[in-house]
Amino acid sequence: MAEHVPARTPPVGEQRRPGMDHAHHAFRTLTEAPRFTWPDEARIAFTVTLVLDHWELQPPKDACRDPRIVSPIGNFFPDWLSWSQREYGARVGIFRVLDALDRFDVVPSVALGAAAAQRYPELVDELGRRNACFMAHGTFATRSITSRMSEEQERAFIAESRAAVHAATGEMPLGWCGQDFNESDRTPALLAAAGFAYTTDWANDDRPFLLGPYHGHSLVALPPQPEWSDLECMWLRRVPPPVWVDNVAEAFAFLHDEGGAAFNLTLHPWIAGQAHRIRWLREALSRVLGRGAVWRCTTDEVARVAREQL
Repeated sequence: MAEHVPARTPPVGEQRRPGMDHAHHAFRTLTEAPRFTWPDEARIAFTVTLVLDHWELQPPKDACRDPRIVSPIGNFFPDWLSWSQREYGARVGIFRVLDALDRFDVVPSVALGAAAAQRYPELVDELGRRNACFMAHGTFATRSITSRMSEEQERAFIAESRAAVHAATGEMPLGWCGQDFNESDRTPALLAAAGFAYTTDWANDDRPFLLGPYHGHSLVALPPQPEWSDLECMWLRRVPPPVWVDNVAEAFAFLHDEGGAAFNLTLHPWIAGQAHRIRWLREALSRVLGRGAVWRCTTDEVARVAREQL
């Protein structure tokens, strides 16, 4: 298939013209999107992305973090509550989440931050025993890519993230899941140059698509679908767990009926693994995986199969 040559990104200040606002991919509507053929004639690909990162008590002053995630009593130092909630996920919550996934024979895809890879080797081993695939996930939960970075800083950030996953797992990660899904305009090209095959940062579809090419290399974009992420819904929007389950089940049912889409359920063990929520994760998995013709796969697998059809 011929390579897509993306539109030129207009310089800052240039008058707006019809077409895309960036040069990463062409505009595509639902009616133009491919209806993917998944293995065993499945109607939908189902993946679970388990986020494992580490929250710093004192990040650098120039670090960019999600401003919505702060202690309920304010943004101050030291924020022991936010820090210890992440620790709860790594000490307690993740084992409940893994037990739920085991019950439904779901192999997780793990967004592994560099600090978490170094700090939690026993968790990496536990996930490896389940044949999890690992994506690079930045460095700390309190640091994400920003356009304030220079190209050299961003390139080093990506390299550090990738090297940490390699050191912890013995394999180079194929996928990139950016911290808080943050990117600069140059991030996709830097990811392609670093050797990544896909990214999960672009939420503008329910089906995979291509970014690039960048110097002859394209990235598969696997949409993260934040509309049913546990953090976006139950933590930030305060959606009650039973309503979250209904949303997950209804979205999955619609996409299953539509056919050819991918469904990515993003989970954070410090949220979904809480004692009052784990029941609802099991309920969501039961309602989703009770349907037939579902391909349970990792992000590595869905990216590979999708690329063959793009």
